[in-house]
Amino acid sequence: MVTIADVARHAGVAASTVSYVLSGKRSISPDTRDRVKESVRVLGYRPNASARALASQRSNVLALVIPLRTDMHVPVMMQFATAVVTTARRFDHDVLLLTADEGREGIERVAQTSLVDAMVVMDVELHDERIPVLRELSMPSVLIGHPADTAGLTCVDLDFFAAGERCVDHLADLGHRCIALLGTPSTVYERQTAFAQWTLDGFSSAAERRGIVGVETPCEHTFDAVLSTVEQLLRDHPGITGLVVQNEPIIGPLLDVLRQLGRRVPEDMSLMAICTDDFAEGQVPQLSSVALPADAIGLQAVEMLISKLEGGQVPAMTLLPAQLTARASTCPPPTRG
Repeated sequence: MVTIADVARHAGVAASTVSYVLSGKRSISPDTRDRVKESVRVLGYRPNASARALASQRSNVLALVIPLRTDMHVPVMMQFATAVVTTARRFDHDVLLLTADEGREGIERVAQTSLVDAMVVMDVELHDERIPVLRELSMPSVLIGHPADTAGLTCVDLDFFAAGERCVDHLADLGHRCIALLGTPSTVYERQTAFAQWTLDGFSSAAERRGIVGVETPCEHTFDAVLSTVEQLLRDHPGITGLVVQNEPIIGPLLDVLRQLGRRVPEDMSLMAICTDDFAEGQVPQLSSVALPADAIGLQAVEMLISKLEGGQVPAMTLLPAQLTARASTCPPPTRG
């Protein structure tokens, strides 16, 4: 096993100098610091995690506050979690999972211990009860999502407002004049979960701007709920020729429902989604979509958090652009005879 003494001999410095370079507790000349870091790399030295944490007064653990509710799509949540964990390991940090239903009490409890150095918070609501706590903490945090008031926070997310707009513009450019947003389950809207509300606002704004009919409705995850929702939509708005879906679990049932109702995709009904690219490409037909870059968002959240821990400056708001890919599920609306 390579020791700190081995690194010191290789670099031609004292063991204490190696310790200072690794801990950052004293100013070391750039040449010496580079020489020590090169010796660490060449020898493959890895500081003892407990000793490093003790020296830096850090735990080298990040908390991830993640939703595990039945109305959330767990596979997508796990993509975010995997990105956070993988990126944290690149920085020699582990991740402690907290469930979002622990609320502000859970955040306060963890912050009062030495379990974690910082936290990534998901499942953000427009008027989230946890926000005042996060603002008061000395512990750094990054939110995946952004509330209505972002003062004093660091947030990263897909630009869901723009995502809603892009979907409307794509269908309007194809000639659709009446479209619907099939959104998340109703409980997600009732909590005013930020990503769902920003998408709804973008959809409504773009429909008004383009002078088309835009209808919004929540949709539950069961086949019967999808069937009932679509049948009601078509009864109330028989002119609908395009659907935007922000609710991955209903895509399969929705395709079955449309076939059952005699609506071909895309000839009779254009269909697009806000979802991950691999999900969109795995459907038949492949879905036109705005990509949900879970990996990129999780990576950026951790990178910003590590930068904050090291005293760096990060932007208060980072919104990833809404990237739309047109595929086989959208086309101009059918000509009415």
